[in-house]
Amino acid sequence: MRKYNIANYVRYKKDVEAQLKRVKKPVDGDYCFLTNKEIEINFLPLVETLARKQSTSDQASGVLSINDLLQEGALGLCAAVTKLDRELLAKSDDQEKTLKSFLSKRIKGAIRRAVDTNRGDIRIPEHKLNEIRKNPKDEKMVAMFFNSIFSSIDSKPPGDEDNMAYQVIDKSEPYNIALLNTYLLSLMRQHLTPVQYDVLRLGYGLDCDKHSANEIAAKVGINVLTAHVRISQIKRDAIQVLIDNVDSSQVLDYL
Repeated sequence: MRKYNIANYVRYKKDVEAQLKRVKKPVDGDYCFLTNKEIEINFLPLVETLARKQSTSDQASGVLSINDLLQEGALGLCAAVTKLDRELLAKSDDQEKTLKSFLSKRIKGAIRRAVDTNRGDIRIPEHKLNEIRKNPKDEKMVAMFFNSIFSSIDSKPPGDEDNMAYQVIDKSEPYNIALLNTYLLSLMRQHLTPVQYDVLRLGYGLDCDKHSANEIAAKVGINVLTAHVRISQIKRDAIQVLIDNVDSSQVLDYL
């Protein structure tokens, strides 16, 4: 947490503590009789817990502070509470556990989307490039390659109509975007399941227009109501599969 955010964070903590003292609490673990607003306030501490677990390296390279993550998480919490199925909740043996599971996924999804939106252009520092070139078998290089590629595709400059991966490692030697996309698709076909392949291909517009989560869900047969959370999870899993299975020698030429 940066120093210039401490004052705002302290005010936020005091406000939350005051609201928690005033708000109605569940009786014998029964949340069904609480209003949406009361449920939101009761679970504000969960938002902070999840926001603090967000990797520092994922905080949009410093663009987002802890206060930003708290705000985005709280918005995700409010949106999630409106979708609660109270009849289903009433049947749960442990309503608090059920609520935490339901809300956590949506809070983390809201924070993750905010990070992706505000991440900006990602570049691999020159000293890191030199380091991994000296150690071409370093497994970290594969992770760096795929994370930098897929993290930066969503942050193309305004007006760029190419719908292809936008990543520049060195201004004097930019990627051949068409060649890179063809290469990525070949690796994806080799290592991913059909659903993972389609989610990455459609989500990042590697050979087509970029699709929204709802559009992807409709095409691959996923429940549209949970599209954002499910599609985000599939994207992360697919990228991790590539990191785990692609040999470092296969990406060295691009670095």
